[in-house]
Amino acid sequence: CMAGILATPPPASAFDLTGFGGKLGYLAPESRDGTLAVGAHLEFEQSGSLVHLLPNLMYWKAGDLRDLSANADLYYHFVHEGQVTPFVGAGLGVNSFRDDRSNQSETKLGLNLIGGLRFPAPAAHYFLEGRYTVSNITQFALLGGITFHGWPAH
Repeated sequence: CMAGILATPPPASAFDLTGFGGKLGYLAPESRDGTLAVGAHLEFEQSGSLVHLLPNLMYWKAGDLRDLSANADLYYHFVHEGQVTPFVGAGLGVNSFRDDRSNQSETKLGLNLIGGLRFPAPAAHYFLEGRYTVSNITQFALLGGITFHGWPAH
Protein backbone atom coordinates (compact mmCIF):
# COMPACT_ATOMS: atom_id res chain seq x y z
CA CYS A 1 0.00 0.00 0.00
CA MET A 2 2.82 2.43 0.92
CA ALA A 3 4.60 1.66 -2.38
CA GLY A 4 1.42 2.60 -4.27
CA ILE A 5 1.19 5.95 -2.47
CA LEU A 6 4.85 6.73 -3.15
CA ALA A 7 4.54 5.72 -6.82
CA THR A 8 1.53 8.01 -7.42
CA PRO A 9 2.74 11.25 -9.03
CA PRO A 10 1.53 14.51 -7.47
CA PRO A 11 -1.01 16.46 -9.52
CA ALA A 12 0.57 18.86 -12.01
CA SER A 13 0.02 22.51 -11.25
CA ALA A 14 0.20 24.84 -14.22
CA PHE A 15 1.12 28.49 -14.31
CA ASP A 16 -1.97 30.60 -15.07
CA LEU A 17 -1.95 34.04 -16.67
CA THR A 18 -2.80 36.48 -13.86
CA GLY A 19 -1.70 39.88 -15.13
CA PHE A 20 0.01 42.15 -17.63
CA GLY A 21 1.87 45.42 -17.38
CA GLY A 22 4.76 47.65 -18.21
CA LYS A 23 7.93 49.18 -16.81
CA LEU A 24 9.96 52.30 -17.39
CA GLY A 25 13.30 53.44 -16.04
CA TYR A 26 16.98 54.22 -16.37
CA LEU A 27 19.40 51.77 -18.00
CA ALA A 28 23.19 52.05 -18.10
CA PRO A 29 24.74 49.89 -20.84
CA GLU A 30 28.44 49.05 -20.59
CA SER A 31 30.71 51.78 -22.06
CA ARG A 32 27.75 54.00 -23.00
CA ASP A 33 25.72 56.86 -21.54
CA GLY A 34 22.64 55.93 -19.55
CA THR A 35 19.29 55.98 -21.31
CA LEU A 36 15.58 55.36 -20.98
CA ALA A 37 14.37 51.74 -21.01
CA VAL A 38 10.78 50.60 -21.58
CA GLY A 39 9.27 47.18 -21.23
CA ALA A 40 6.06 45.15 -21.29
CA HIS A 41 5.35 41.87 -19.52
CA LEU A 42 2.86 39.14 -18.80
CA GLU A 43 2.66 37.52 -15.36
CA PHE A 44 1.96 33.84 -14.76
CA GLU A 45 1.67 32.18 -11.37
CA GLN A 46 0.60 28.98 -9.68
CA SER A 47 -2.21 29.36 -7.18
CA GLY A 48 -0.75 29.69 -3.68
CA SER A 49 2.82 29.86 -4.95
CA LEU A 50 5.39 32.58 -4.31
CA VAL A 51 7.00 31.92 -7.72
CA HIS A 52 5.96 33.97 -10.74
CA LEU A 53 6.99 33.60 -14.38
CA LEU A 54 7.31 36.89 -16.27
CA PRO A 55 7.98 36.73 -20.01
CA ASN A 56 8.81 40.26 -21.13
CA LEU A 57 10.18 42.52 -23.82
CA MET A 58 12.53 45.43 -23.10
CA TYR A 59 13.86 48.15 -25.40
CA TRP A 60 16.53 50.84 -25.05
CA LYS A 61 18.61 53.05 -27.31
CA ALA A 62 21.86 54.79 -26.34
CA GLY A 63 23.40 56.86 -29.14
CA ASP A 64 23.68 54.66 -32.21
CA LEU A 65 23.20 51.39 -30.29
CA ARG A 66 19.83 49.86 -29.49
CA ASP A 67 18.65 46.61 -27.94
CA LEU A 68 15.37 44.75 -28.06
CA SER A 69 15.42 41.82 -25.67
CA ALA A 70 12.93 39.00 -25.18
CA ASN A 71 13.27 37.62 -21.65
CA ALA A 72 11.92 34.72 -19.61
CA ASP A 73 12.34 35.69 -15.94
CA LEU A 74 11.36 33.76 -12.82
CA TYR A 75 10.63 35.80 -9.67
CA TYR A 76 10.33 34.65 -6.06
CA HIS A 77 8.23 36.84 -3.73
CA PHE A 78 8.97 36.45 -0.02
CA VAL A 79 5.41 37.29 1.13
CA HIS A 80 2.01 36.29 -0.32
CA GLU A 81 -0.14 38.66 -2.39
CA GLY A 82 -1.67 41.67 -0.69
CA GLN A 83 1.41 42.77 1.26
CA VAL A 84 4.55 44.75 0.43
CA THR A 85 7.17 42.17 -0.40
CA PRO A 86 10.77 42.02 -1.57
CA PHE A 87 11.50 39.74 -4.52
CA VAL A 88 14.48 38.20 -6.27
CA GLY A 89 14.69 36.63 -9.67
CA ALA A 90 16.74 35.39 -12.55
CA GLY A 91 16.15 34.63 -16.18
CA LEU A 92 17.47 34.29 -19.68
CA GLY A 93 17.14 36.80 -22.46
CA VAL A 94 17.79 37.03 -26.17
CA ASN A 95 19.31 40.46 -26.85
CA SER A 96 19.06 41.79 -30.40
CA PHE A 97 21.64 44.57 -30.60
CA ARG A 98 21.70 46.97 -33.55
CA ASP A 99 24.40 49.55 -34.27
CA ASP A 100 22.86 52.18 -36.55
CA ARG A 101 26.22 53.78 -37.36
CA SER A 102 27.83 50.60 -38.76
CA ASN A 103 24.49 49.12 -39.88
CA GLN A 104 25.37 45.87 -38.08
CA SER A 105 23.32 43.74 -35.76
CA GLU A 106 23.94 40.72 -33.57
CA THR A 107 21.89 38.51 -31.29
CA LYS A 108 23.35 37.32 -27.98
CA LEU A 109 22.06 35.42 -24.97
CA GLY A 110 21.98 37.21 -21.65
CA LEU A 111 21.59 36.26 -18.00
CA ASN A 112 19.25 38.50 -15.97
CA LEU A 113 19.64 38.95 -12.20
CA ILE A 114 16.76 40.84 -10.58
CA GLY A 115 15.73 42.19 -7.18
CA GLY A 116 13.15 44.64 -5.96
CA LEU A 117 10.07 45.54 -3.97
CA ARG A 118 6.44 44.93 -4.87
CA PHE A 119 3.58 47.12 -3.56
CA PRO A 120 -0.07 45.95 -3.61
CA ALA A 121 -3.00 48.00 -4.93
CA PRO A 122 -6.68 46.99 -5.41
CA ALA A 123 -6.58 45.98 -9.10
CA ALA A 124 -2.82 45.94 -9.66
CA HIS A 125 0.56 46.01 -7.99
CA TYR A 126 3.42 48.44 -8.42
CA PHE A 127 7.09 47.51 -8.29
CA LEU A 128 10.59 48.94 -8.15
CA GLU A 129 13.20 46.71 -9.73
CA GLY A 130 16.96 46.56 -10.13
CA ARG A 131 18.10 44.46 -13.08
CA TYR A 132 21.62 43.39 -14.05
CA THR A 133 22.06 41.72 -17.44
CA VAL A 134 25.23 39.85 -18.29
CA SER A 135 25.69 39.71 -22.08
CA ASN A 136 28.25 40.94 -24.59
CA ILE A 137 27.05 44.43 -23.50
CA THR A 138 26.48 44.30 -19.75
CA GLN A 139 23.53 46.42 -18.56
CA PHE A 140 22.24 47.73 -15.22
CA ALA A 141 18.73 49.13 -14.94
CA LEU A 142 16.53 50.73 -12.27
CA LEU A 143 12.89 50.41 -13.28
CA GLY A 144 9.44 51.14 -11.92
CA GLY A 145 6.29 49.52 -13.19
CA ILE A 146 2.78 48.25 -12.77
CA THR A 147 1.09 44.89 -13.26
CA PHE A 148 -2.67 44.91 -13.75
CA HIS A 149 -4.47 41.86 -12.38
CA GLY A 150 -6.71 40.92 -15.25
CA TRP A 151 -7.11 37.22 -14.58
CA PRO A 152 -7.50 35.48 -11.23
CA ALA A 153 -5.25 32.49 -10.55
CA HIS A 154 -7.09 29.17 -10.39
